[in-house]
Order: sequence, then C-alpha cells, then structure tokens
Amino acid sequence: MSVAAIAHLVLPDTPYAMWVRGELEDYLHLPDGTRVEVVGGEIVVSPAPVYPHAAILDDIQRAVHYAQFSDPAYPWRVVQGINLNLIEVADGYIPDLAVVHADIDTQSRADDVLHLLPHQLELVVEVTSKSNADNDREPVFGRRTKATKWSGYARERVPYYLLVDRDPRQPGVTLFSEPDSASGRYGTAETWKFGDPVRLPEPFGVEIRTESWRPWSD
Repeated sequence: MSVAAIAHLVLPDTPYAMWVRGELEDYLHLPDGTRVEVVGGEIVVSPAPVYPHAAILDDIQRAVHYAQFSDPAYPWRVVQGINLNLIEVADGYIPDLAVVHADIDTQSRADDVLHLLPHQLELVVEVTSKSNADNDREPVFGRRTKATKWSGYARERVPYYLLVDRDPRQPGVTLFSEPDSASGRYGTAETWKFGDPVRLPEPFGVEIRTESWRPWSD
C-alpha cells in the first residue's frame, strides 16, 4: 500500500487507538520491516533503515554498552525498536533508540510489555532519514506547524532527546534537554559536528565517536 493510499484510507478507529491495540500495522498490510508510527495524529510509514543509519545507532549502543561493561554499577540500558505510547498527546512512536534505567529494563522484560511510557525513558535517539526527517525535528513555521516527535517528546517530558541529522544541508548532532510540557519545547540544546566526539553529560557520562558518520547522499 502506498503512502498516498494510506492518507486517504478510512479506518475503523483513530490511528492512535489502533496503534495502541497493535492493529494498525496489520490493517495496513504493509511489507515486513516497515515501521508504522502515529505522529501528530497522522500515520507515518518508514522503510527499514539504510546501512549508515543502522551503523550510527550501533555506534551509540556500543558507547552505552562499554560504560555498562566497564562499571557493573552503571545504571543505564539501551534498547531499540520499542513501542512508545505517548498517552497525553495520543501518538505512538518507535524511537530509533531509547535509554532506560536498569530497573525499568528488568521490570519490562519480566512483564513482557507491549509499550513503554515516556516517564520510563531517560533519553531517546532519532537518526533522520530522507523520507521523514521533518518528523524528527523541531516544528518550523511555514513548513510544518503541526506536532513532530521533537515536540511530542518535550510535551511528554522525556528528559533528553539526541537527534542525529544526516541531512547534507544541516548535518550534525544535537542533544535537547529541559523539556517544557506546556509549550512542547526543549529549553536547551548542545550541538556537535560530524567527526567530533559527542559527550553525553551526567547521568550518562559516555562519549560517542562520530568519525565515520556522514550525511546521506543526494
């Protein structure tokens, strides 16, 4: 099913309600590996990531894993491809990566949960793709004034949002913090260029190497 066809599809319930029940992906009859999210109340469909996208995520995971293995008391765990139920904004995301406390990780494994909730996350990571980069960024007046994942994460008070933007027009890494729920905005941003080490502050205290990170090809 094409994106255009999905946009005109009449659903038996809201996209969010179907996503929460785990029915949306099956109803759309999409190919395996397709990621289906609800952003700003709209269905967003993404193909499986290209290799450089996946490799960046691996670099970030390895940095957290190194800290974990170096210090048995390190409290953070990194997971990918989880369902995140944003109840307050009625959206459903699948972050590229999420960092959770070890206690949340242990309990979620034991409970075999279908979704995590925003208050269970300490940090989320998104790497932009050509097809839907605007969904990951701060809303820009005149281009997209509706909610994005950036504003959704802020409104649901996710403490840290790490955005890796592979767009050749504006490549770089930004760590957003100090979310304001009322405005749906992050108050602080720290940025790095590709090639510079990304140092995540406490409570994470890890350094991520980015020498091999590149913008996508036009």
